Order: sequence, then C-alpha cells, then structure tokens
Amino acid sequence: MEEANGEFSSIDEINLAELSRRTGLSRSKLRRLKANGFRETPHGLVGQRKGQVLDGYTAVLESLLRSGVSNSSVCMERLQAMGFCGSRSTVKRYIAAHKHLIPAKRQQVAPQGNRGRRYRTDPGEAFQMDWGFTDVLDYDGRSFRVACFAMICHHCGQRYVEFFPNARQENLFIGMVHAFQHMGIPRFVQTDNMKSVVLNRDLEGHPVWQKDYETFTKTVGFETKLCKPRHPFTKGKVERLIRFIKENFLVDRVFSNITDLNWQALDWCNRQNNVYHRAIDGVPQQTHMEKCAARLRELPKTDAVRFYLCPERKISFDGFVNYEGRRFGVPYSYPGATARISRSGDTLYIYSADLRILLVTHNVTWSRKDSFCEGQYEELPQPEEQPTMPVRTQILQLPKPQGDLSFAKFDFDGEEPV
Repeated sequence: MEEANGEFSSIDEINLAELSRRTGLSRSKLRRLKANGFRETPHGLVGQRKGQVLDGYTAVLESLLRSGVSNSSVCMERLQAMGFCGSRSTVKRYIAAHKHLIPAKRQQVAPQGNRGRRYRTDPGEAFQMDWGFTDVLDYDGRSFRVACFAMICHHCGQRYVEFFPNARQENLFIGMVHAFQHMGIPRFVQTDNMKSVVLNRDLEGHPVWQKDYETFTKTVGFETKLCKPRHPFTKGKVERLIRFIKENFLVDRVFSNITDLNWQALDWCNRQNNVYHRAIDGVPQQTHMEKCAARLRELPKTDAVRFYLCPERKISFDGFVNYEGRRFGVPYSYPGATARISRSGDTLYIYSADLRILLVTHNVTWSRKDSFCEGQYEELPQPEEQPTMPVRTQILQLPKPQGDLSFAKFDFDGEEPV
C-alpha cells in the first residue's frame, strides 16, 4: 500500500477496509492492531485458569484412588450419583495423571508362563457356581459376615448373584433354585469341593456326594462336575465373577438390609448382562436367549422343589422358630413339632411341615427382638363362680363428676336462657 500510495505520515491515514481486503484479517482485529501500533501483544486472558468438568469432584475421586479403587467404571458411577455430567475419558485421564495415589500392589517374583487351550462348552451345557464372602460394618459399629452366592453360564456369561446371612447348605439350595428360575437348568453344574456338595473320595477316586445334595440333584435333574482346586481353567469364569463383584459391585456399597442388598445385586446383574462382552463377541442376555435357552430346561413346579425353598425348623418350647438369626412366633393351634419357613422380601411365611397350610406371616423388621404372633400361647380356662340364688338387688352407677362440685354454682355457661 505504501508502494502504491506513498509513505504514510501517520497511522490514521491507513485504510482499514483496503488492508482487510488484502490481508484477510477482520476489521475488529485490525482496529485492535491499529490501537497497539500494529504490534502483536499477548491476549489479556493468558495465564488465567479455565474451569474444568471435574471441579468439585476431585476430592471424591482422589479418596477412591487412595482406597485402591482405580476402575474407571466404578469411579464414573460414584461421580454420576453425585451429579457429575462429564465423560469417562475425563475420569480416565485424571486417574492416569494421579496413579501415585493408588497403593502399590504386591509384585510377583517370577511370573508363571503358560500356553494351553481354553475350556469351552456348548450353549446350555454347563453353569458354574461358587461362594464369596464380605464383611459388613453395622450402623452400631459391629462387624459381621455375609455370603454371596454366584452362578454364571459358562457359554454366554449370563450371571446371577444373591446374598445370604451364611453359606449353609439350605441357602445353597435356595440360591441354586432361584438361579435356575432366572436362567434355566443346564446339563452340568461345575463347582469346587464344597462340604455341602461332596464328602470325600472313594478308593477309586470317585466323589462321595453329600446325601441331601445328591437328592437335590435328582429332584431338579442335573449333574455335578467337580473341578480341581486352584485350577481356574475349568471354573475360572465364576472365580472371575466373584472378583468382579468385590471390585465393582461391593465397592463403597451401602444398604439397609439383606433384601435391599439383593435388589441392588439383581439390578446390577441385569445391567451387566446387557453390556457387550468381547470374550463372546455379543451381549450375554441376547446370546443366552438366542442360543442357550433352547437347550435349557425350566424348573419343575413341584412340592419337592418347594421344600428346598422352605427349609424346615423345629418349634421351641415357647413357640418360636429360628430363621436367619431371628425368632418368629408360631400359633399354638398348630400341633406339629416342625414347620417350614420362607422369606420373600420383607415378609416371612410359616407353613406346616407338609406345606399345605399357611400358619402365619410376619413382617421382617430386621430387629433382634422376638416377633410374636396372635394366638401363640394357649388361653387356659379358669374356674368362675356363678350365683346359686336369683339376684334381686340392683344399684345405680353415675358418670364420673367433672371438676370440683363445690364450684358448680358459679358455672354460668350451664344456665338456661331466660
């Protein structure tokens, strides 16, 4: 422009419209440059920190990292429950930048190498089951232990999880029946050497089944395969499921009672069963319905199966039955020495020994106090005297006087109008 018009004597003589046409810069930027003598200066906001999506949530995320929780899915769920609306990538980048907060893991001295084939089964052929345990801190500061029953389809990864106060054999039967109702009955169930499943081995190495468990397998209609101890190649899916429950579901979990915990576990199973799994190249729920369901059998609705859902209890001398560490009353009119009990949610049902009569229901308050029922104790007849001669006397009963009668004459409100 100076070559065409000559040298400018001042900056005010520069035509910004012509300069914008030649340089392609906007007029607003040229005005700013003209005010600065056509010298490029730093932006006024340089050095100021912009707001981030994780602002306000970093303390929660760092506390999870310090407790050893580095799973981005678990951290994402905890932050979303508090109102976080960012992406998982943001959480992953923060975890990667703060790995120094995670406690150091135990290092292996010499990692074991292995090369072999994976153990595979056909659709609906085998399920795997196992127990897991976790400690619970009560609101009173006391600690107790609960058992987690887990069953998974070996072909598609469909899973079922249920919690019990203990890992007794009756709870194993209840968990298996509920899992069969949820997923179907396979040909085989793979498990380890549980005391409630197998007693020992005979001289030829064949398992000696526990008597009640053997009856249960014949009643429901499936076979059992025992797996080698510390051998994850045949029962590794349920072992990994137990570990996944402890690292994902149980992390920072809060619940009110065992019923609430089981509802949360069922909701968690439904969400995990509808997530894509790379190992099967599909969604477990869809694969289970398309391939496995055609070869699975439905649980028979017979009284023999109902007996396993309603364990038998002895009635104490004071009319109580013990179930899940609590005592519930039984009506005195029931003559039997034993009764069967089942719990659905927060309602407890007490049946006769043959399951034909529902004796009483209780609302489970999860209190350690005894729960009484109506008619629990016998009303013993007492002798009462009756008159031998006709009664001819009669007396009059007045209502209770209101206030002091000496001040009744000053009650002007009670006077009749003139």
